[in-house]
Amino acid sequence: MIFASIKGIAIFAAKFTTNMSWRGQIVPSFYTSQMDQIKVKTLVDEALAENEALFLIDLNFGTEGSIKVIVDGDSGVPLSECIRISRHVEHNLDREEEDFSLEVTTPNITDPITDPRQYKKNIDRTLKVKTAEENFEGKLMELTDKGITLFWKTREPKPIGKGKITVEKQQTIPLSEIKEAKVKITF
Repeated sequence: MIFASIKGIAIFAAKFTTNMSWRGQIVPSFYTSQMDQIKVKTLVDEALAENEALFLIDLNFGTEGSIKVIVDGDSGVPLSECIRISRHVEHNLDREEEDFSLEVTTPNITDPITDPRQYKKNIDRTLKVKTAEENFEGKLMELTDKGITLFWKTREPKPIGKGKITVEKQQTIPLSEIKEAKVKITF
């Protein structure tokens, strides 16, 4: 709350307004009830345990009771699996207790790779990888416990004379050094 006096007139204003809306009073965001996030996480984990090829990328709890579950799979995620996960979570939460909206989706094609299992499914695809020192773009050849191996061809000046030659390069990048990795979309 803010209290100010301007030219002898007292002005009282609430920093977080309490206007009336069709749902009732709007209250400060820190005051709204929190959905049982642990229960939702447990339900998502139970649903993912039924198919070992699937794994959780992200679980977000937004305002107004919105839940966004992002899952990926070793060989993609069929729509039927998104529906199954959604139904498992939705049928085990009580709408009388808490109003919520649930979205189960897969990662966007432009989203960065966040889980090491995503590298495995993208072997033989071109990646753009950023580290603290350099940027790389090459074909993902291998994934190990320690890092990824990229392969690419580049044109470099000849050691003697004018002109350029095509050189094949390979770089192993430790997973701990990768700041961002994205699959390059080619048509």
